[in-house]
Amino acid sequence: MRIAIPFVLRRFFALLGQLTLMALIILAACVFDPKSTSNPAASPEDKANEDLSRYVYPSLEKIRWKAHFVRPQDSLERLFGKHWIAVARFNRIDRRHVYPGMTIKVPEDINEILNYTPLPATYEKARTKPKYLLLNLTEQWIGAYEYGRLVFSMPAAVGTESHPTPTGIFSIGMYHRNHVSTLYKTANGKQQYPMDYALLFYIDKNLSYYWIHSRDLPGRPVSHGCVGLFDEYMQKRTYGVPEVPVLNDAKILYAWTIGKELFAADDGSEKPLARRVPLEIFGDLPKKLPRSPK
Repeated sequence: MRIAIPFVLRRFFALLGQLTLMALIILAACVFDPKSTSNPAASPEDKANEDLSRYVYPSLEKIRWKAHFVRPQDSLERLFGKHWIAVARFNRIDRRHVYPGMTIKVPEDINEILNYTPLPATYEKARTKPKYLLLNLTEQWIGAYEYGRLVFSMPAAVGTESHPTPTGIFSIGMYHRNHVSTLYKTANGKQQYPMDYALLFYIDKNLSYYWIHSRDLPGRPVSHGCVGLFDEYMQKRTYGVPEVPVLNDAKILYAWTIGKELFAADDGSEKPLARRVPLEIFGDLPKKLPRSPK
């Protein structure tokens, strides 16, 4: 038996269907194009540490920047073209860790960061040393000095509060191009973490070894005490991204530290470094604000 539905009810259900369709369209816009509905930002609680604008580096006080929420269509290359490397270094982050939903720092004038470094151009304590390494934990940045003059510098991923990078004066005593962690696995859990271009600088009383080596850089303190440097070639081999590796700071610092002759003869095995290179580590971890200042 068919029941006739009054005309008013038919109109009501039709209108309800139209409203539901409109709601779905708005929801899709929010998911696929956040900028069309609002100006989203990472959660103030930021449990995933996704808002890099909350990390305070003293060297940025005189640089004008804004917080940028990374959208699904964004990448460093799409946003900044040929200057993407400068922005990556500015944020102490690699391309694999720039993902939708996070927030990065973006300079208002890209020219202000093209030669950015938070380290001094000259360092008196290193004036008599042919080679000297200086690591500023607060800035998450390491520099190479020759007789007190800065020859190059680069961002570094340092230890967390619970697993701090030690401070003081150390020296590079061993080098191992093909070093692999015996304790930690990669993010996908498929293999032991590769620590290419490793330079040993400290062994503590618990026989924990501290190295400078290649690793992922997420833009914040993240290691178990070691010092990590850009190596997109290691990431390509391990994770399959980026498609075209470019950054390889770990190799650059490794080659400079051990010297041209040893680097040319390096067979990848662990060896002692006869001419030890001093490494000075100082500072506290960068301050983390409760919410973005921008």
